[in-house]
Order: sequence, then structure tokens, then C-alpha cells
Amino acid sequence: MNEISWPRVIYGTSGLGNLYTVLENTTRQSIVEACVQHADGLAVFDTAGKYGAGLALESLGQCLRQLKVPKEKVLISNKLGWYRIPLTTPEPTFERGVWKDIQHDAVQRISYEGILACYEQGNALLNGYNAQLVSVHDPDEYLAGATDEADRQQRWLDILDAYRALFELKASGKVKGVGVGSKDWKVIQRITEDIELDWVMIANSMTLHAHPPALSRYIGELTDQGTVVINSAVFNGGFLIGSDYYNYQLVQASEEAHQPLLQWRNEFFSCCEQHQVSPAHACIQFGIGVSGISSIALNTTRAEKVKVNIDMATKPIPASFWNDLQSKGLIQ
Repeated sequence: MNEISWPRVIYGTSGLGNLYTVLENTTRQSIVEACVQHADGLAVFDTAGKYGAGLALESLGQCLRQLKVPKEKVLISNKLGWYRIPLTTPEPTFERGVWKDIQHDAVQRISYEGILACYEQGNALLNGYNAQLVSVHDPDEYLAGATDEADRQQRWLDILDAYRALFELKASGKVKGVGVGSKDWKVIQRITEDIELDWVMIANSMTLHAHPPALSRYIGELTDQGTVVINSAVFNGGFLIGSDYYNYQLVQASEEAHQPLLQWRNEFFSCCEQHQVSPAHACIQFGIGVSGISSIALNTTRAEKVKVNIDMATKPIPASFWNDLQSKGLIQ
């Protein structure tokens, strides 16, 4: 993977899959155009069959074609493991309530054959643009779906078989690197005990709100062995910047169990206002500032935010702000 120069900001595409809100095709195209325009070298896009049940892949390919972006100007990372199927229920059966107005469903297919089917379907949806980086998506969710210990052990073997397929793709020259994308960093850790990956993408785990010391140590171990570490979902599903969803679960003031989260955010917002720092800037700077993090994946549903996000990833925040957060017990 040393031949790939990872930019500081990788472009997430969940918004192209109608995460939380429906986008017009013209909006999607303007977002992709801004990403290509402001890229530092290659425009690196992170996408997945799970995002809008393939809608993000479809939209990304369509926009790149309409913009006539040369294939050599983009690098697409497709996190594999979710396969598009017909929608037979009122809404998709995964992550209910967060994907808006999508016309398909998706199911996990993690195995040797399943991951290759996801790879082929992903490239078909990209329609002319191929994924050069591949990974297993949500192995934590796949393991969590086990019905008993024997099933869990079989699912672990399925994950290993999926990686066998992905590394065969790499050996054949069809892809440039193999990684993982997971919300449970401990599952990533278990995978890297058995498999030497080119990169890992940690989601929802190393954020301003949640940043366990053990994960910091693990990130250091990965970088020591030459594995690229990408931080993603640094807003905890948007909650840290004002959304009603924390890691894609609805947070309600009427729920007693949700009060600590809401109180933390109120204090965080108050500190941001006092120091004239936007919550998004704070989250991005924290997410990229962790020792060992190479890149940060940022998603937006507004074209004008692309350049803003890049600037927030490069503009530091005064130490007084971080000291204040720490003194208030908001960060470790």
C-alpha cells in the first residue's frame, strides 16, 4: 500500500445514498464535482453497498460519468459485504429509519463467494468505474447476528474466507489493497491478529465523545507495523453536531437513559460557543489529531461543505479549547 498516497480527507458517500435526507441528482453531482475539484491529488471516495442499498455506488458512478472524470483521477474504496436485493417491505430491513426513499434492500453476504458477488455487483453499480480498494464491511454486525457459539465460529470462518477472496483479487492485480471497515474496533483487532491488512477504517469509535485509551494504543500498534489507519464517523452519526441520531440510533429527551448523552452535548456546545469553535471543526480536528491516524473520512450532503471540511481538517484549534474540554471532563 506504500504506492498509495492517502490524502488527509477521504470523501465519504453515505449522503449519496440518502442517509437521513433525500438528495436531488443535481445536488449529488455538485457534491462529487466539488470533491474532485478540491482533491489533493487523487480524489479518494469511500463507498459501500450498504449505503442506500447500493444507491451511493450507483450515484457516484453516474456523477463521475456525467462529469467525465478520468478514471485515473479517482480512487474508489468499496467496503464489501452488503448485497442489493429487491425491496419487499415498507422500508429496508437494515438500519431502519435512517435511509430515506430508497428503492432496494440489502443483506449481508460475507463468505468467499458472497464477497466476490458484492465486488462484482459494486463494480456493476459504479458502471464504468471500478473499486481499487476493497474491504469487509461490518464484520462486527455479521458476528453479532450469530444464533449460538457454533454459528459464531462459522461466521468467523466466513470472514476469513472473504479475506481469502479479497487477497486473491489483490494478487491478480484487480485491486490495490485490502482493508476493513467496522464500528467495533475490537473486531478489527481480532481480524488483524490473523490477517495483515493494508489499512483499517475505524467508525464511530475514535471520536471526541468516545476515545478509549486502549484504542489509542492499538492504533499505535497498527502504524508501527505499517497499516494505514483511517478514522470515520467522527460525529457519532451526526449527534455531536446536532443530529437526533447517535451512531444511527434515535436519541430522545423523554428517555432517561439518553440524558447523559444530551447533557454531554449541551456542555460541549456551550464550550464551543465560548471559544468560538464550531462543533464540526472540533470533532474533525480531534478525529484527525489522534496519533497514528493517517486520514479522516468525511461525508456531506452539501457541495459547499466539501472545501469547508477540508479546511477544518487542516486548520488547528488553540490549545486553550482542548484544555477547557479536559477540565470540564468532556474529553480524557
